[in-house]
Amino acid sequence: MTGNEKRSVLQFAPFQSAVDEGFWHRLSSLKLNKLGIDESPIPITGFYAPCSHSQVSNHLTLLAESLPPEPSEQSLVTTTTRGNRNKCSVPGILYNTNTLEGFHALDKQSLLKAEAEKIWEDIHSGKAEEDNAVLSRFLLISFADLKKWTFHYWFAFPALVLDPPAISVDLRPASEWLSVEEAESLSAACNEWRSSSATADVPFFLVSIASNSHTNIKHLKDWESCQHDGHKLLFGFYDPCHLPRNPGWPLRNLLAFICSRWNLEKVRFFCYRENHGFADLGLSLIGEALIPVSQGWKDHHGVRNATGWELNRGKKVPRCISLAKSMDPIRLATSAADLNLKLMRWRALPSLNLDILSITKCLLLGAGTLGCQVARMLMAWGVRKITLVDSGKVAMSNPLRQSLYTLDDCLNGGDFKAKAAAKSLKRIFPAVETEGVVMAIPMPGHPVSSQEENNVLQDCRRLHDLIDSHDAIFLLTDTRESRWLPTLLCANANKITMTAALGFDSFLVMRHGAGPLSPPHESKADVVNTLATEMGNFSMADADGENRLGCYFCNDVVAPVDSTANRTLDQQCTVTRPGLAPIASALAVELLVGILHHLHGIYAKAEFANSTASGSTEQPLGILPHQIRGSLSQFSQMTLVGHSSRSCTACCSTVVSEYRRRGMDFVLEAINHPTYLEDLTGLTELMKTASSFQLDWDNDIDEDGEGDDDCVEI
Repeated sequence: MTGNEKRSVLQFAPFQSAVDEGFWHRLSSLKLNKLGIDESPIPITGFYAPCSHSQVSNHLTLLAESLPPEPSEQSLVTTTTRGNRNKCSVPGILYNTNTLEGFHALDKQSLLKAEAEKIWEDIHSGKAEEDNAVLSRFLLISFADLKKWTFHYWFAFPALVLDPPAISVDLRPASEWLSVEEAESLSAACNEWRSSSATADVPFFLVSIASNSHTNIKHLKDWESCQHDGHKLLFGFYDPCHLPRNPGWPLRNLLAFICSRWNLEKVRFFCYRENHGFADLGLSLIGEALIPVSQGWKDHHGVRNATGWELNRGKKVPRCISLAKSMDPIRLATSAADLNLKLMRWRALPSLNLDILSITKCLLLGAGTLGCQVARMLMAWGVRKITLVDSGKVAMSNPLRQSLYTLDDCLNGGDFKAKAAAKSLKRIFPAVETEGVVMAIPMPGHPVSSQEENNVLQDCRRLHDLIDSHDAIFLLTDTRESRWLPTLLCANANKITMTAALGFDSFLVMRHGAGPLSPPHESKADVVNTLATEMGNFSMADADGENRLGCYFCNDVVAPVDSTANRTLDQQCTVTRPGLAPIASALAVELLVGILHHLHGIYAKAEFANSTASGSTEQPLGILPHQIRGSLSQFSQMTLVGHSSRSCTACCSTVVSEYRRRGMDFVLEAINHPTYLEDLTGLTELMKTASSFQLDWDNDIDEDGEGDDDCVEI
């Protein structure tokens, strides 16, 4: 040391705080589930690491793991693993108040002094030598407004104030203090210290440099044994500060410790900093500090003065952060629910339209096995508006197959399925907009008395309004006849309509074609689908000469009738293999998503695997078939097409026109008179013709029972 060396009061760069959002979320959960109105102090843990960038200081950071576990997590807690070089743990204390007024009323100076007293006690008891992280003990006060998801908080990093203050002598980069050999040896020793699991997160240490430049790093408690070996001794610490002329905050209490514990009045200190995880002696600092404190300060019982409240933009005021958008559980659930869909857009499906999925209103007619599965699949695809219609109640046999129900829904006679399903969807995902509508669907073949007519007509009008107010309708009911009125109303309103139907080990999933009276779509191709051409006269065309995809009833040659009368229990219930409903439901939803993303939407022509039909275009979600028929017994699946029939009892232009002309009177007549729809659509005449054809066929049979050679099976 020379007379030209500059001396000045040693000034320290204050600690800076950083709080991860996970900490506030964890604190909110802890407050709601465990703390209640308890304002007792909570032990927490902060983390910091040496500065690792010449322009940026490291912060003391709080993470979700900084808080103690909740009761439900106790069994999962293990002993904290030591040796994380990037997370030197520091003990702290949290005072979380119940009100904002209580937060502001806290005696901040008393709280700060109390934490400083703990540091003082740890110095004199010897605890600081064994666990020197206590020298950086910190304090946090907070108020969590869980209605607004706003958090008020203030950090304090207690520092014992030396009286008089320490004097800085010749503070320079470590590379200028040391010889080349010493610098190389110190770097190697620091890297070894930081790479050892036993010492990586020990923030205070001794540096011993021998006359031959060999360097050792030791624990603070080894100071006594180093006094007689003639080595240079440096008191090192992990310095979070990046400034070239100032050491970081942890040095303050280290100097107080050295002065009080060993009565040293002059020490050399080493501000350890890094670059890319290795010691950087050009960024690190070495200096000499004079500690001219009086004997009275050393002997004083208790702390005379302490400082350390963190400044907020240069002022002594608390901080406030609003995390309403990210911390509200519903918004968090929404973000998490959409994560898979958003990741799909990165590479697999860049054109995936999440907006159209989220605003599509889906109406599910039937809340049984199919309805429950379809609702779950819709939510997984990002659909957020779902209405379920069903008149039944949850039975004891339902929960195992119908995924939205539990045993509680079956008790006391059972809850209505529609209501229970809507409630369950809300529990699964609170952000979904869902409603359960309890109503029966009027059906042909189930005549009603004059006393029942008003109620039935009211149900018809309500169903009409529901279909009008939704964008996509799923027909998921148990019986064929219960699908007739919804099919008619969807054809009339030109709504996207999906049907899923189950057998014992087979299923049908299909999309209905556009309504017969809807305006021709401008993008329809003039060339008829190849398969339709091959079908010849069996593929009926609309009046405008273009083929329209059929509905669920287009292949029928009779009107729907009562399918449950005089049936045994296994014929009345939908008896299927358990895996069938999830498969069919998933395909139905996938088909809807395909329609929503297709250029032509409801007017899209039927596509097949490896199809080369004119007008088919490759879509990001793959082909868009009309019908999918599958068999579990064969583990097979086929994509088929069925064009509309001019005699369809549900969607042909004759039926839709008659409904528009007569309204509910038409519906009532179709319900009460079994042959009305067949007479109206010409099926009665068709059956007469078929009977005549059968007579002619019988006349062609030879006596030996064999037909003519030119007869083919159709």
